[in-house]
Amino acid sequence: MFAQSRPRVKICCISSVVEARLAVAYGASLLGLVSAMPSGPGVIEEALIARIAEIVPPGVTSVLLTSKQDVAAIVEQHRYCRTGAIQLCDRLERGTHEELRRALPGIRIIQVIHVNGQESLREAQAIAPLVHGILLDSGNQSLAVKELGGTGRVHDWSLSRAIREAIEVPLLLAGGLHAENVGQAIAAVGPFALDICSGVRTAGHLDASKLARLFHALPS
Repeated sequence: MFAQSRPRVKICCISSVVEARLAVAYGASLLGLVSAMPSGPGVIEEALIARIAEIVPPGVTSVLLTSKQDVAAIVEQHRYCRTGAIQLCDRLERGTHEELRRALPGIRIIQVIHVNGQESLREAQAIAPLVHGILLDSGNQSLAVKELGGTGRVHDWSLSRAIREAIEVPLLLAGGLHAENVGQAIAAVGPFALDICSGVRTAGHLDASKLARLFHALPS
């Protein structure tokens, strides 16, 4: 469900107001703002997340990426950061998606599913009715130091396609995407949105030339 020929684009790991404005200028529909994580790139202070969220223009959604697994802690974090959406990068352990949605009406909840096998399909089917979107990524929650995103690895797009066809909410696709493979990713999966971090960066900084190539590579 919710596939489209030209998906929306979420530029993740935004590190400054300047980067936020650059991403929006090239066509980003969503901006990913990464709070504390056990590993991975792009982490910024919550005060900066709140500042960037304040300047995001109408029509663009700021997204708080959180590794927290406690609903009360997530609610407290969001009330400080005040983004338009929350991306849950790990599984909830205390509280439920229903409780989170009741506590934060009007805030979009996106659950990350790390694609590591058929169990990812079952997990997505179970969670999809409880959230506003599912984001498929290439992390690994079973490692001693969890990978919750930003790995730069491509996962099994055939499984991603099966997940998209099995759920009734928008699907966002992450994991090793860049200008040279987004066309293939769109054809293989049919996502509602693409989520890109390392594929538009050089030495950790958002790269205008890579942004231009990425958006040029999208279908018209």
